[in-house]
Amino acid sequence: MSLTPSNMIPLGTKAPDFNLINAIDLTDVSLSDVRGPKGTLVMFICNHCPFVIHVIEELVHIANEYSNKGFGFVAINSNDIVSYPDDSPVKMQLNAINYKFCFPYLFDETQKTAKAYDAACTPDFFLFDTNLELVYRGQLDDSRPGNKKLITGKDLRTALDLLIKNKSQKKIQKPSIGCNIKWK
Repeated sequence: MSLTPSNMIPLGTKAPDFNLINAIDLTDVSLSDVRGPKGTLVMFICNHCPFVIHVIEELVHIANEYSNKGFGFVAINSNDIVSYPDDSPVKMQLNAINYKFCFPYLFDETQKTAKAYDAACTPDFFLFDTNLELVYRGQLDDSRPGNKKLITGKDLRTALDLLIKNKSQKKIQKPSIGCNIKWK
């Protein structure tokens, strides 16, 4: 497992648009399709990363809970599937069904979307407000594979709750840590 942190792009950055294929139902999905009235969470994940596997159930739980509060969610896999066939769209679909994703799981074959977001790792989280301006880019919580800390989603939940309440985000945001995106 490599330990790659988020790039921590500047807060206020506008969400780059995208139009990618949803591996679940093979439809085209754009940013406007997933945009929520309270905000939008763009997550870079994949199937094989131990860091993602460690937190995937909590991610689905958070998405189910907060989509009912007006947030849009989308997951994007940008990994090179030639070198990492476990991240292929067919296996993405199976993974989404297995974990009961309530959000689109998009395949970024060209890796242009990951580059536009300056995504670095899986998982990598980008929370945007109603104006699609970045308000949070950081970790889910302090739990990592093997560190025996409970998976709570505390940091991401706090960011979502602050957005609901129209309050300022925490000034210090810890980067997510995970496997590096598998570039071509």
